Amino acid sequence: MRVAIMTAGSRGDVAPYTGLGYGLSRAGHEVTLVTHARFEPLVAGSGVRFHPLPVDPRAELESSRGRGLHDSASGLGKLVRLVSMARDVVGRMADDLVTAARASDLLLLAPSVGPLGHTIAEGLSLSSLDVALQPLTPTREFAPPMLSARSLGAAGNRIAGHGVTLAVQQVFAGTLPAVRDRLGLPRVRAVAAWRARERQAPPVLYGFSPLVVPRPSDWRAGLDIAGYWWPYDVETQLPSVLRDFLDTGPPPVYVGLGSATVPDPERLSADVVRALRRAGLRGVIQRGWSGLEASGDDMLTVDEVPHSALFPRMAAVVHHAGAGTTGAGLRAGVPAVPVPIQFDEAFWAARLVRLGVAPCAVPLRRLTTDTLAAALERATGDAELGWRAKELGARIRAEDGVAVVVKAVERLGG
Repeated sequence: MRVAIMTAGSRGDVAPYTGLGYGLSRAGHEVTLVTHARFEPLVAGSGVRFHPLPVDPRAELESSRGRGLHDSASGLGKLVRLVSMARDVVGRMADDLVTAARASDLLLLAPSVGPLGHTIAEGLSLSSLDVALQPLTPTREFAPPMLSARSLGAAGNRIAGHGVTLAVQQVFAGTLPAVRDRLGLPRVRAVAAWRARERQAPPVLYGFSPLVVPRPSDWRAGLDIAGYWWPYDVETQLPSVLRDFLDTGPPPVYVGLGSATVPDPERLSADVVRALRRAGLRGVIQRGWSGLEASGDDMLTVDEVPHSALFPRMAAVVHHAGAGTTGAGLRAGVPAVPVPIQFDEAFWAARLVRLGVAPCAVPLRRLTTDTLAAALERATGDAELGWRAKELGARIRAEDGVAVVVKAVERLGG
């Protein structure tokens, strides 16, 4: 079967789908990853084809509008700004999504392109399956991850969840009419199209572990948690300079913020280095999109390296608590210090603390040398916390989230 996996966003919104595509390819399917051109190297050598989308997510985040996300202190404020940004760029991806879909039999849709992908699938009479990295379906059990890490009460959680869903629909409201016209579909409002689809109760598979977020009891049938989809690692070996650094001293601490951007990289880098040294720890600092840098015999700055090879050799991992990096740290079985910045990161950070594998969250807005050093001392010095991380990591490594999706795809293919 010809399967197109469609997603948009930062690296964390793409990388897990490379492993999913690789697993489907090994199962005998012809798989194409449809996402931003800058991420084509992530599938090199995997057997997964690539169809580029316009829009450079890093350029968008580094624009004045993208930097403005840091001006909002609340999840709601950031969501409003994100919706405004996304409305302006989603239409630029529509033509390429349609082109890629025409060469496919089945669409696997990330939430970032979901409403547009569903419309395309309808117009081309294709099957589709939603594959999400965050628990986006409204539930009484927790608030929507994009909005809050704290419960708003059973009723409030569910109402807020529907509110976020409706906000997401508005991202596509300006693009869908033209796409529906192009595909010969009658015009309907974005919210009406979403409600019609929900009445059909389509299946959704979630790419995280039920050990991290158990399936909510009020979810309808067809909403299932598959387990993590690990990124396909183009390079599985660590660079020689990094291997040498690891071999010449005790396990260091990883610090990286992935695709997140920060207002003042120099100040943050200085705080990180001071905190590590105050806690008596060496550091591996990943530059990432935030531009972190460190120097000295006890610090090493690196670019992209496979988390699957690096994290198991760390004493702890300090990260922005994106869904994928959170999973990678859990898989490695090492303690975490989450530094949430925006969107769903506070949700995953709170999960790490609740699971007992992180001493606390240190939100970027409250990060200082003192707060980070204290968290690092607890993360690396608490034997019970380390044991819990190791035990949970072993259980997560035993799961096979890709196999669940492969079976679902084969059922859809008849």
